[in-house]
Amino acid sequence: MLFSRTKNRLWVKGETSGNFLKVVEMGLDCDNDSLLILVNPVGVTCHTGVVSCFDKSDMPDLVFLANLEKLINERKTTDSNSSHTTQLFATDTKRIAQKVGEEGVETALAATVQDKDETVSEASDLVYHLTVLLQASDLAWADVLDKLKERHGK
Repeated sequence: MLFSRTKNRLWVKGETSGNFLKVVEMGLDCDNDSLLILVNPVGVTCHTGVVSCFDKSDMPDLVFLANLEKLINERKTTDSNSSHTTQLFATDTKRIAQKVGEEGVETALAATVQDKDETVSEASDLVYHLTVLLQASDLAWADVLDKLKERHGK
């Protein structure tokens, strides 16, 4: 439930639009006076019909990564000629895994010669291809983060 100053009442997000927010995780800050809620939207979240009420230039990095992952997932079922991503999905997982390996080696080589621009470029390619591989394997970055948290003891 949310309080709307415009409506001057409590309301449920999606009660008229059908665009709900599914709560994934909630947490309090160290003073227990702020609440952070992580959600997965069902449909658009802004009354203007767009994904977010916030300017994309202000989008947190993890939100950008989640949006990229969602777009890559959507490309699994689109025409294979429309994008590089759909062309990758049209191949087998072995070819996608090969691309991850190539990009990993290229990232490491760029780092060994201390070429920061090339390292960032190759690391970007690596993250993209790894995201495609995760989606092709019916996995997500959330699965990777869960494993990292487990290893970290959280």
